[in-house]
Amino acid sequence: MPITRRRLFGLLAGAGALVGVPSLWMSRMKTYDGPVSDHFDGLNFFDPDGVPPKSLREVLRWQFGGKRQRATWPDWAPSPHADAPPDRVDGDKVRLSFVGHASWLIQTGGLNILVDPVWSTRVSPVSFAGPKRHNDPGIAFDKLPKIDVVLVSHGHYDHLDMATLSRLAKNFAPRVVTPLGNDVTMRSTDATIKVEAFDWHDRVELGGGIAVTLVPTRHWSARGMFDRNKALWASFVLETPAGKIYVVCDSGYGDGGHFRRVAERHGPLRLAILPIGAYEPRWFMRDQHMNPEDAVKALADCGAQQALGHHHGTFQLTDEAIDAPAKALVEALDAAKVSQERFVAMKPGQVVEI
Repeated sequence: MPITRRRLFGLLAGAGALVGVPSLWMSRMKTYDGPVSDHFDGLNFFDPDGVPPKSLREVLRWQFGGKRQRATWPDWAPSPHADAPPDRVDGDKVRLSFVGHASWLIQTGGLNILVDPVWSTRVSPVSFAGPKRHNDPGIAFDKLPKIDVVLVSHGHYDHLDMATLSRLAKNFAPRVVTPLGNDVTMRSTDATIKVEAFDWHDRVELGGGIAVTLVPTRHWSARGMFDRNKALWASFVLETPAGKIYVVCDSGYGDGGHFRRVAERHGPLRLAILPIGAYEPRWFMRDQHMNPEDAVKALADCGAQQALGHHHGTFQLTDEAIDAPAKALVEALDAAKVSQERFVAMKPGQVVEI
C-alpha cells in the first residue's frame, strides 16, 4: 500500500500518540515543574528500571517496514454483555464492571470509582484519525451511577480522554487522582476538572475507609511533540473492605521487579487487574506492553489471589488479532500450570464481585 500523506497522518495519530512517538502536530504545552527526585531529573520523568520510549525512526520502521504483519480486526465486534450498575455498593463487597480497554467502574464502601475512563469513539489527538472503537462501552454513559472518584494512570490518549473527563466533571464533579503532571494537561483543557496530582508511593485517602497508593510501573507518557515524559505514569493499589486490588493499566514486564516490589510493599493482594493486549510486534512493544505470557509471570510475581485481563479487544493499537490475547492467555496459563479460573480475560460489560 502506498504511503500517502493521509495514511501517514492517520498512522501517526494512532501509533505515534498512543504507543510510539508523540503527536508531531501538537503545539508546545505547559508541563510539570517540581523538585528533582530519583525518577525526575528536573525536566523529565524516568523509570530507573525501565528503558526510554521508541524513537520516530523505530515507529516508522514498525509502521512501514516491509515485513509488517498486521491482523485485520472486524469493523464491529460487540460484546455479549452490558451492565447497568447499582447506585452504590456498601458493606465488605467490591463490584467491578469492565467498561472496555482499560476503563473500569469499581464500587465499594459506598464509593463509585472510575479507572482510566474512555467513552470516546476514538483515542487520538484528532477526531478523524487514529484507533476507533470496535465495541460499545460495557456501561452506557447515561447508566453510570454518581461518580465520586476517577483514577487516571497516565497521559496516553487511550487512558487520559479529555472529552470523557470533561463530561464526568460536568455531570458528577468527581475527585480526579492522577500522577504528577497530568493535572497540568487536564487543567489546560478544562479548569472545572477537580484534579489532584501525586507522586509514586503517595497514599491517598478516598473516604469510607478506601485509599489508593500510586506505584511505579514500566511505561512512559506523552501527548504532544514537546511533552515526552513530562508527566508521570503509575499503577494503583486500591485498599478496599474485600482486600487490596492492584490495577495495572499499562506496563511492560521487564525483569518483573515492579510486580515483586508491589507484593513486598503492599501484599497480600486480593486481585490484580493486568493488561494482556497491544503487544505485537514484540521488538517494538515488549518494553511498554505485556503479552499474556508476561502477564501470567506478573501474576506470579505480585502474588494476587486472582487476576482479570484487560487492555485488549476494543481499540486496535498494535498488530495482533482481536482475539489473540484471550487465546494466548489460555495457552500461557496452561504452560504455567495456573488454573484458568484464576486469570480471566474480560469482555466489556462483564461484572466480577469479590
